[in-house]
Amino acid sequence: MLDDFLVRAGLAGVGLSLATGPLGAFVVWRRMAYFGDATAHAAILGVALALATDLPIGLGTLVVALAMAVTVATLAARGWAMDTTLGVLAHSALAFGLVAVSFFPTVRTNLSSYLFGDILAVSRADLALVWIGALAVAGLLAWRWQGLLTSTLNEDLAHAAGIRPERERMVLVLALAVVVAVSLKVVGALLIAAMLIIPAAAARGLARNPEAMAAMAVLIGAASALGGLMLSLWQDTPAGPSIIVVAALLFAATASLGRMRG
Repeated sequence: MLDDFLVRAGLAGVGLSLATGPLGAFVVWRRMAYFGDATAHAAILGVALALATDLPIGLGTLVVALAMAVTVATLAARGWAMDTTLGVLAHSALAFGLVAVSFFPTVRTNLSSYLFGDILAVSRADLALVWIGALAVAGLLAWRWQGLLTSTLNEDLAHAAGIRPERERMVLVLALAVVVAVSLKVVGALLIAAMLIIPAAAARGLARNPEAMAAMAVLIGAASALGGLMLSLWQDTPAGPSIIVVAALLFAATASLGRMRG
């Protein structure tokens, strides 16, 4: 069955949604959208690092994404103005990455696949990496769910319950870095944040509780991935952006449904 590239692409999209659904819910609740952008943009710098040191692309991406996420989390804890800081870091990391990658002529022609993803070229090894990473992130979030939820709701309440908000923040940082590393091949650096935010935002208008929102975000993300692949096959459009287009349409539909219910 896995000889069919469309099946592999569909499985990769569904697997990725297992991680982006619940993680995206926390990104939306904590208003970390730009945080996700900065980490995703750093992935291109990770590609350059991997090429320069002969490391696997996924490992180089993970190292740089984790370094960026930890840097941003540390600056946030020290009271830096996050909108400006994240803007500087996100665009600087992307620019440095693009310049660094340009020194490798063999990669230049494939640069769009790192920026927008190439889900149709997902191999069996890539598919295994996506599912292992997604299941690891989903398991981590499930394990720390109550602590993450309490610290997101109110840090003073978390302290009173014996929960360290700083530790829970680092859990999210680690999860975000892993998701960026495993999803670079699927949707690309420029679209990772959209895959995190749009399904979760679409689920927010329909869910009655946090757990339901996370579950709905997984379903909407999976539907977006499969629908985007169908759109790409039907209209011969780029697969990664097509996935985000379907996610945006689902967001518009759920927002309209939420208004009618309201």
